[in-house]
Amino acid sequence: MSNIFFRIYLTIFAFMTQCLFAQNYPGGLSDGTLKVNSTDVPVKIYATTELGDLNVFPDRKIDGNILVILNESNFEPNYYNFSALTLTKFKDAQYQFFDKNFKLIDTPVSEQTINTFKYAVKSNKPITASDKVELETSFKIWDPSKGIQLGPITLHFYSLMFIFAFGFGYILMTKIFKIDNVNLKYLEPLFTWTLIGTILGARMGHVIFYQPELFKEDFWSVFLPISTKNGLKFTGFSGLASHGATIALIFTTLYYSFKIIKKNPFWVYDRLGIVVSLGGAFVRMGNFFNSEIIGKQVDPNSPFAMFFPQQSSEYGITVPRYPAQLFEAFGYVCLFVLLWILYRKTNKKYQQGWLFGLFFIILWAIRFFVEFLKEPQGDEFIQFGGLNTGQVLSIPFMIAGVVIMIVSKKFKITQAENEKPE
Repeated sequence: MSNIFFRIYLTIFAFMTQCLFAQNYPGGLSDGTLKVNSTDVPVKIYATTELGDLNVFPDRKIDGNILVILNESNFEPNYYNFSALTLTKFKDAQYQFFDKNFKLIDTPVSEQTINTFKYAVKSNKPITASDKVELETSFKIWDPSKGIQLGPITLHFYSLMFIFAFGFGYILMTKIFKIDNVNLKYLEPLFTWTLIGTILGARMGHVIFYQPELFKEDFWSVFLPISTKNGLKFTGFSGLASHGATIALIFTTLYYSFKIIKKNPFWVYDRLGIVVSLGGAFVRMGNFFNSEIIGKQVDPNSPFAMFFPQQSSEYGITVPRYPAQLFEAFGYVCLFVLLWILYRKTNKKYQQGWLFGLFFIILWAIRFFVEFLKEPQGDEFIQFGGLNTGQVLSIPFMIAGVVIMIVSKKFKITQAENEKPE
């Protein structure tokens, strides 16, 4: 047992140590190696989602070999002409183009072929079509497709993770209602109000806490999955905040508890917390697929180092970073397992509010500590004592969890009362 605790302490110490020492990536470039046949060619790696930044990159004076990772956001159909001119600029600067399998592209760029351009390489010795080329790095590169193509429609993995969150949540809550002998007619309204509270609250929370300028700059994008800047465009809800979702869920669940199921709200919160823990893990996995809510810069030799070529420019330069989304998702899965065991194996579900209070404390503690490794999301206009917006907003929820666990002693019920048929 002592060895387990030692490893936990060692891991925490490693996290905090790497967080305290800033990493150095001159010019926003990372180091890698192109293996051309049997020859190692050291390269500087660059990536950006901003077409304007990509366009001026060939003008930079950089010594040595260079590899540029091209993103799908660099080649949006509305900006094809500018994208094509950018690739021409790279070609004039002696760059060679490759597809995702490092096969040399010799054909001219066109609207039909532009999305096959994945890498631009400038090396002292030109690469031929017969050369076998591989990229090797000390860090992992996360650059997947953002979704599943179904004809003209793309099913984004981010959306799919939300479907999983609510789908598994529905199945899990069905099982909980059966265990507690609750009529399943109360399940549909709970699902409806939870869906409304989560989406609306998360969206409003993000805009209010992180991006309030949208109320002036792109008002309709606050409430609808569209953007009206630079023309009408379907975007989905790309900005969602868990703090906002939590506040909204508190109010929608109060309505559900008093007006629909007519039970103590803490009874509902205890069970909803179990489901939300698992759902939160799926949401963070969606963030991972979207290359958002990423971590701070990390040593490229760290076992946690990950390169996100598709990360938004709001996070700064594209270099190896912590996969903060995965840290948070792992914490939420552990919280789900803990709450489920306590719900099934102990009598704590009869002390209404106890499980919910514990859920609040641990959930927001996970968020609080992972924030040390995260890059800021939007403008961090709420700061206190060196803590960022996410951490400051998490503290009241943790305090509320402690208070709820204390007052839960007043709301104990018997097993018979809990399983009384509706």
